[in-house]
Amino acid sequence: MPSARFPPTLATMNVSTKWINEYLDRPATTEELSEVLPAVGFALEEAETLGADGDARLDLEITSNRGDCVSIIGLARECAAATGRTLKLPDCSVSTVAEQAADVTSVENHELELCPYYSARILRGVKVGPSPDWLKQRIESVGLRSVNNVVDVTNFVLFELGQPLHTFDLAKLKEQRIVVRCARSGETMTAIDGSKLTLDPSMLIIADAEVPVAVAGVMGGLETEISETTTDILLEAASFSPPSVRTTSRKLKLFSDSSYRFERGVHPNTVSDAADRAAQLIMEVGGGTCLAGSVVAAAPPPQQCHVALRPAKVCEVAGVDIPTDTMLDMLSRLGMEVALKDGAEAIDCVIPWHRLDLTREVDLVEEVIRLYGFDRIEPVFRMEVEVVGEQLEVVNARRVDHVLAGSGFHEVVTHSFSNEADAQAFLPPGDFELLSISDDQKRAQRVLRPSIVPSLLRCRKRNQDVGNRDVRLFEHAACYVIREGEKIERTNLALIMDAPDPQAGLREVRGVLDAVIRTVVGHGGPPLRIRPIALPWYAPEGAACLLVGDDEVVGSAGLLSPAVQKQFDLQTQVVAAELCLEPYLSAAPDHGQLLSLSTFPAIQRDLSVVVDEPVAWSKIEEVVAQSELSLLESVEFAGLYRSPKQIGPGRKSVTLRLTFRDSQRTLRHEEVDPQIDTVVQRLAAETGAQLRQ
Repeated sequence: MPSARFPPTLATMNVSTKWINEYLDRPATTEELSEVLPAVGFALEEAETLGADGDARLDLEITSNRGDCVSIIGLARECAAATGRTLKLPDCSVSTVAEQAADVTSVENHELELCPYYSARILRGVKVGPSPDWLKQRIESVGLRSVNNVVDVTNFVLFELGQPLHTFDLAKLKEQRIVVRCARSGETMTAIDGSKLTLDPSMLIIADAEVPVAVAGVMGGLETEISETTTDILLEAASFSPPSVRTTSRKLKLFSDSSYRFERGVHPNTVSDAADRAAQLIMEVGGGTCLAGSVVAAAPPPQQCHVALRPAKVCEVAGVDIPTDTMLDMLSRLGMEVALKDGAEAIDCVIPWHRLDLTREVDLVEEVIRLYGFDRIEPVFRMEVEVVGEQLEVVNARRVDHVLAGSGFHEVVTHSFSNEADAQAFLPPGDFELLSISDDQKRAQRVLRPSIVPSLLRCRKRNQDVGNRDVRLFEHAACYVIREGEKIERTNLALIMDAPDPQAGLREVRGVLDAVIRTVVGHGGPPLRIRPIALPWYAPEGAACLLVGDDEVVGSAGLLSPAVQKQFDLQTQVVAAELCLEPYLSAAPDHGQLLSLSTFPAIQRDLSVVVDEPVAWSKIEEVVAQSELSLLESVEFAGLYRSPKQIGPGRKSVTLRLTFRDSQRTLRHEEVDPQIDTVVQRLAAETGAQLRQ
């Protein structure tokens, strides 16, 4: 982290043409660089002449995935690859004395995921003062102001190699050691630009034995900065997690050339060369000695990435034939180790450490086409487009919408965010957690909803306020929860309807849900079944678990509990249902077989049985199905009756309608009677049912 911040516009990078030419075997003119660099993907915003020595400053736009090109070396490498020049890398060796850095300082790294590599070099006897002319010129050529020789070296290496560095006054560090950790709640720090920073545990910081001395990857602290009295220096070189740096930088509203580069990625294996380069330059411009070795606290080094590239794929995408030998040459000039494999059907490419953006074959295809030249590819003015039908998920979802609209429901679109109280009321029981975001603009509603129902209830409340009655609403939308640390997103269907008569409302919603399931699974598919369930947002005796097929739970439905009715200030009882149809929307419905209508009449018998209150309709239906009645065509729920006086407390009368038919002849009542007796006996044995006279 450089100790001074005078960055160019953070979407672009200032580059000196003379500085680039120091790393090319043949110099390139300003005009040539202004043509070559945009041709390989770096748009030129502005070119400015600097003095009379032929230098010019190019303001180049660097895309966010090209962290390797926010450096002079990176852009020189691109120029060399595009023009056939040879890249000349700087000498990154350092001369050291016998004394070991590990005898002077130590580094503790408690956050290896956020800081996979941290190193500290020690320099003694350095004299801080003005920079020599050559260093000043290089620093000023990219728009920075010279501060002193030590700070200017770190800025020089920052621009040269793209590696942010920071120098601490060793004497000002408590116990002369470094601790990489997350900030503690309430910790504060004054940055080198004078900003008063309040830190929190989400921020990675560099601390000494007691207090923060730098915000990792963003900016150093004022208390330990280099001054004219500094003689001993701790030189920091590290790699930090790009998301961590980005989040911290935006939270603190603090931006720097360091954060700009760390946000784009710095590979741990490129850090040590930059530290050695800076240490040697500091000794050249400020004297002193460098202690032997670096004190390193790092995670295990990552494996080098290999990506296979098929030449045939490159030609297919480009639309032109590019010789394989040409591809090998281009990739080699970009710093890759390449070798043919699989009988020349593919090129094995060893990706250099600095190219974090190259992870897939398509990335290498783009690299070859970039260097080949987009201007050499003939444009195609006619394109064949194959028109395909709508996705099955869209078609099935529209069919569900038509069913609901035909049942009097209106589709709504609500926000995905909810307040914590509403979301908590509909959080599934168990080890589920709410998923919230950190956004100062959404303080009231920063929770991603775990259910669509509370959003529909808020909509119902607004309809109530304007006097609308008999409201029926539905919505397809995403819901979010966290389970065992994993973020889960699923698309649900939810519906609500007014139910002044709760029993009638439940029966109607059951019919609507039957129609919805029949729409997505087809008439030949498994039917919807229900079982009692206890969920905190439903009334104790008015909730059902929805099942399809082999006991696969797809959702729930029921009367809202009095507590939820009160929370949303609803005056009318509401029935709600929510189900996940994703697995079924992507499959074609099973429409079954069409059968001719029987020409023989059916016999229907209504059977009223008295059972204990806990006995569910699903149990009665299951017992009838297991009775294996040869003439039974269907069984339906017909009605429910409760009367403590006539039936007794804790008991209820359930009426079921049995339909019998023989497809070959007309049935007689004497043939049905034995099957009715079988049903009564099985119900009595398995549910304790008594026939109501």
